[in-house]
Amino acid sequence: MEKNEAKQRAVELRELLDKYSYQYYQLDAPEVSDYEFDMLMQELKGIEEEYPELITADSPTQRVGGEASGKFEKVEHTVQMGSLQDVFSLEAVEAFINRCREELVSPEFSVEPKIDGLSVSLEYTDGLYVRGSTRGNGFVGEDVTGNIRTIRSIPLKLKGDPPAYIEVRGEVYMPRSSFYELLEQQEAEGKQVFKNPRNAAAGSLRQKDPRITSSRHLDVFIFNVQQSDGAEFTSHSQSLDYLKELGLKTIPSYKVCTEFDEVRAEIERIGNERSELPYDIDGVVIKVNDLSQREIMGATAKTPKWAVAYKYPPEEKETILTDIEVNVGRSGAITPKAKFKPIILAGTSVSSAVLHNQDFIDEKGICIGDTIVVRKAGEIIPEVLRSVKHNGNTDVYKLPDRCPVCGANAVREADESALCCPNMQCPSQLLKNLIHFASKDAMDIDGLAEAGIKALVDNGLVSSPADLYTLKKEDLSVIDGFADRSADNLLAAIERSKALGLDRLVYALGIRNIGQRAAVLLCSRFNDMDKLMNAKENDISAIDGFGGTMAESVVNALKEPHMTELIERLKKYGVNMHYETEEISDSRFSGMTFVLTGTLPTMKRDDAKKLIESFGGKVSGSVSKKTSCVVAGEEAGSKLTKAQELGIEIITEEELIRRTQNN
Repeated sequence: MEKNEAKQRAVELRELLDKYSYQYYQLDAPEVSDYEFDMLMQELKGIEEEYPELITADSPTQRVGGEASGKFEKVEHTVQMGSLQDVFSLEAVEAFINRCREELVSPEFSVEPKIDGLSVSLEYTDGLYVRGSTRGNGFVGEDVTGNIRTIRSIPLKLKGDPPAYIEVRGEVYMPRSSFYELLEQQEAEGKQVFKNPRNAAAGSLRQKDPRITSSRHLDVFIFNVQQSDGAEFTSHSQSLDYLKELGLKTIPSYKVCTEFDEVRAEIERIGNERSELPYDIDGVVIKVNDLSQREIMGATAKTPKWAVAYKYPPEEKETILTDIEVNVGRSGAITPKAKFKPIILAGTSVSSAVLHNQDFIDEKGICIGDTIVVRKAGEIIPEVLRSVKHNGNTDVYKLPDRCPVCGANAVREADESALCCPNMQCPSQLLKNLIHFASKDAMDIDGLAEAGIKALVDNGLVSSPADLYTLKKEDLSVIDGFADRSADNLLAAIERSKALGLDRLVYALGIRNIGQRAAVLLCSRFNDMDKLMNAKENDISAIDGFGGTMAESVVNALKEPHMTELIERLKKYGVNMHYETEEISDSRFSGMTFVLTGTLPTMKRDDAKKLIESFGGKVSGSVSKKTSCVVAGEEAGSKLTKAQELGIEIITEEELIRRTQNN
């Protein structure tokens, strides 16, 4: 396709994809199938790959960034993102309305559901999305532009005739269906589960990798115009109608009322319907509708006087705790779950709730047979609030000291609350550990994704990472998806993995508290697996960047019988057990500690780090009195400020490069 033809087709595809996204995510009335949408997206991606100069900032292909940022810069809000005064009774709502009537002439009130999520600001210049930030403390938030870009219901380009500049405020939330999917995933992986959709939304929006945010299927409702250049309004309801015309997904079902009885009826209506909503609400917001009247009412230092948030009281019920079930996640976390006589909460029957850990059980003095009080946190997740009566049994429940699945001695790190099974071959952990072992940053077995690993386990071919090195082509022939060529490629990838450095193997073993960087430091000190297995805690903790907890994790893990057996098998199958350290011919940065901050003009952080380390220097993530030098780029934040306060030398990327070239 010629460039001019490609350019015109790209414009057509973007318009179509924007139209279909709006229909799907905002109108809930898709005109085309998912397959047709995906084919159009693939066509646009193909054009942009062939002609990268045709990529535009508002292209639907640009929603998900390719790399993790590792940081969130600060954003100062020009217009304060204030909070609302909470009220907890209808009498308090009536008192608010009466106060407004005393100061205003015939006030109207906008009544709308209060979405339980994370407040954000979105900024558009000439109709194009340019920045997204969190509320923070109302005055300063965090720049999460890339992560917000992944939310499909947020238009990258406004419709109609948008103003030159507009900043709007909205609430990012996680739909209940997405929340349930995430819970299942976290429980299956033995991870700490989010307590409610609001926490899940907040945690997802602040992921350092926007691809993770994208996978969480967040959504948004816009409920306010913060400021605009070229658009004026007289009322809140008028501004919401305008935002809807621009293609923004506005707060649902707002109603303008004049009397308290109308307001109360709307509060009751929303309350009766909230359990049926596909998202969480934690109350109702009542605002003066006329914007000029809001100016008359004014605000306190913390909250506006022209609005309140009515909060629904959480429903609590008593029931009998009949048992405590212990589950083991694939990461080894041993999690207790309360089983109790079924009760109806927020419109649904519940009979179980996660008890988190032993500290939680001890704090609440929970015994099997107790009468307990249960509620739904955020109207979704059942949680045990307290024990109100011991029914004969006064022995506080204690978690088992051995894994209930494989029998390995359960361990609890000094600074952690979870009890864990350390056995990497425990059936409850096997799949996740195999996925980690084969991952790109570990043994990099290309072509072995989760589905393939699950098939190998299900067919009894693999029950340990070592079994991967015994696979033959005829073994793979019985599994769907492993045709001749893919089987050959997989076996070749497994063979290649044997030659990787010891640091990759140590990371692949999944030792608690030992990530990629720690594995490199460990192997730089002990460059042979036998030396590492015989290392003492004090020798390991003496490594710069290590501590007692990390050293203890390494020693304990390598003493576990299942681990020693695994390592011996890997040795037998030819997996490399040595670490080759790179010779540093020029150690001009030896003994120096650098800190990188801000966006460097030409280098990525990892590249700058490798450059410093190649000359014998060390890179730290935080500034202290021991820091030798700070390399600062654009939008450098608190690290730069601290370096200035401590009088530490600050240089640019250009100066860093000059120092490596100057002999």
